[in-house]
Amino acid sequence: NEGQLLPLDPAELRSVAVIGPHATSVRIQGGGSAEVFPDAVVSPLDGIREALDGSATVTYRPGLPPSPRPRPLSRDWARDPRSGEPGVLVRLLDADGAELHAEHRLSGRIVEPSVVVAGAASVEIRALVRPPVGGEWTWAVGGWGAISLTVGGREVLSGYFPLDSDDPTRVHVAPPEHRASARLDAGAEVEVVARRSLAPRSGVATVLAAAPPAGDAATALAKAVAAARSADVAVVVVGTTEQSESEGHDRDSLDLPPGQDALVRAVVRANPRTVVMVNAGGPLALPWHNRVPALLLAWFPGQEAGGGLADVLLGRCEPGGRLPTTWGASQDDVPVLDTVPGPDGRLHYEEGLHIGYGAWLRSGSAPAYWFGHGLGYTGWEYEELTAPATVRAGEPFDVRVRVRNSGRRRGREVVQIYLARDGSAVERPVRRLIGYAAVEAEPGESVVAAVRVSARALAHWSAQRHGWETEAGEFTLLGGRSAGELPLTATVMAAGGPLPSGNSVPEVTDHDGERSPLML
Repeated sequence: NEGQLLPLDPAELRSVAVIGPHATSVRIQGGGSAEVFPDAVVSPLDGIREALDGSATVTYRPGLPPSPRPRPLSRDWARDPRSGEPGVLVRLLDADGAELHAEHRLSGRIVEPSVVVAGAASVEIRALVRPPVGGEWTWAVGGWGAISLTVGGREVLSGYFPLDSDDPTRVHVAPPEHRASARLDAGAEVEVVARRSLAPRSGVATVLAAAPPAGDAATALAKAVAAARSADVAVVVVGTTEQSESEGHDRDSLDLPPGQDALVRAVVRANPRTVVMVNAGGPLALPWHNRVPALLLAWFPGQEAGGGLADVLLGRCEPGGRLPTTWGASQDDVPVLDTVPGPDGRLHYEEGLHIGYGAWLRSGSAPAYWFGHGLGYTGWEYEELTAPATVRAGEPFDVRVRVRNSGRRRGREVVQIYLARDGSAVERPVRRLIGYAAVEAEPGESVVAAVRVSARALAHWSAQRHGWETEAGEFTLLGGRSAGELPLTATVMAAGGPLPSGNSVPEVTDHDGERSPLML
C-alpha cells in the first residue's frame, strides 16, 4: 500500500476505472466436489458501483479479449420466455415431449431440478437472449444422450453422445460440452432452446452456455489504458481460471493466465493510482508485485465478493487476512518444485521437515511474501517480548508481546511467535510457528498479545523412545508479523526429558511395516 493509497476516500473520487475480466466474472470458489451454484453473485464491478452510489463515474473495460470458453447463460443477458424474468426456463418432458414440470432458474447451469419427476425422458433449457455484441457466437450444451440446440429457430446442433464416464463429478456437476456456432446481431433478442435426453446413469446435469465473438487483444488493451489514464483511480482485477487452477489437475505454472501480467503493467504505467486485486486460490508469481501502488489478495471470496471488496477499498473495514503460504517472486525461486512421482511410483519428500516456509528459510532465498504476511490500514511498532526464563518438559507457557498502533486509525494485528534452536542434536526447521494472537488498538495505544505455547512446541519425536521428548538447553523465541519479519527475540531454557504419556500420539503402520507417529 505505497503512499497509503488505500483506503480510498469516496469524497475525493470523481471517476473510477474498473478493469480486468475477473471484475465481472469473479471466481467465488474452487471447483470440483465442493462447488455450489448460488442464485446470484455480486461482482467487483457491481460492488464498487453500489458502494459509490452514483457519487463517482465508474467505467468498466475488460482489458483482454473475451474468453473463448462458453459460460453458462446468466440473468445479465437472458430471460425466461414464459415469465419474462431474468434467467432461463427449465422443463422436464416425457417421451412424447409433453411438459411434466417447469421452473424458473437464474443460470444456464442445471445440476438437478427442484423436484424429482417420474417419467421424465428429457430436460430442456429455454431462454430469450439479447446479445450485448454482434458476430459469431459459440454455443455449448453439456450432457449426454440425444442433444439438440436451436438458436433463433435454426437448429445448430444435433447428435447422440453416449455416456463415456462414471466419474460422479462429470456426471452430476460438469458434463462434457458439445459446441456449435451461430451469428447474432447486437441487441436483437432470439430464443435459444437446448434439449437432451435423460439416458440411464447419465444424471440430469445440463449446461446451456455461450461465448461472444473473439475480440482484438490490442484494441481491448488500448481501451483499458485509456480508461485508466482518464480516471482518478484504477482498480484491476486479475486471477486464475478453471483451466489454470482447479481441484481436478495440477498446475504446471505459477503464472497468471496469458495477457494479465501485461494488462497490469500497462494500467500502472497509465495511472500511478492503481489498485490490483488478485482473485486466486493459491500462490502465484506476480512479476509486477513491487511496482503496483496497492495490492489486495481476495482468494475465492464467495458470492458477496463485490460488496466485500468495496468495503475494503473504501475503508469501511480493513484487510485482515494473513498468508497461510509463502509466495515467490518467480517460479524459479521456489525451493520445492519437483512433485512428480519417480519411476517407482513413489513421491519422495526429500525436503523432509523443511516444508513450506521452512524450505525457503533453509534455501536462504527471500520470497516476495512470507508465510504470515498481511497488512492493514495502520502501522505497528513491536516493542517488547517477554517469556519465562525456564520451562519444564511437557508444560505449556505464555509469551507476551507488546505492540503499539503507530498509525492514524484503529487496527488489528496478528502477532506471531516462532521457535528456533541453534546446535540442536536433532534435525529441526530453521524456525517454525508455535503460536499467534490477534489484538486491536486505537491510534497510539499499546496492547499486549498473550500467546499460549503448547507443551509439545519444544518437543521432538524420539523414534528410540517412541514418544515425545524435549531437548535440554536454550531455545530462541522470535516475535513479529510473519515468518520473515521478526524484530523481537527472547531466550528460554528448557529442562530436558520425555513428555508425559498424555502427550503421546496414536500409531500408524506405513507400507514398510514400520511404526510412525500420526501427525495431525
